[in-house]
Amino acid sequence: MQKSYRAPNPGDNRQWFLVDAKGKPLGRLAVLIANKLRNKDVPQFDPSVDAGAFVVVINAKEVLLTGNRENLKTYQRYSGYRNGLKEFTAAEMRASHPERMILEAVWGMLPKNNIARKMMTRVKVFAGPEHTHAAQKPVKIEL
Repeated sequence: MQKSYRAPNPGDNRQWFLVDAKGKPLGRLAVLIANKLRNKDVPQFDPSVDAGAFVVVINAKEVLLTGNRENLKTYQRYSGYRNGLKEFTAAEMRASHPERMILEAVWGMLPKNNIARKMMTRVKVFAGPEHTHAAQKPVKIEL
């Protein structure tokens, strides 16, 4: 009888990756980050095991939006109160919180469950070129 393979949880031995978002299209960047978080790029992928890596993203304010998406793409926030729906264009979001653009794009590419919520805690996004995770020695990956 064959047994199915179950990937072990890596615990504290997770890999760290560094991604430079400068000049990269937002959607393609989000796919790369989501695949690293889910560990989907290895043959031992198991959707029910959280075996993914940490991903550090730098230069988030210089991510590329193609076409006229800078002015046409909208983001929404809802406070829970009446008339609490706020809408922002991508240009306004880039000016105030450029990290959220990448976080929301990655969140849209993950399954909506408890494992994905835990995965989102392993994404570290920085607006500029400096980051605070140099001690982990992240491996730089290209898109």
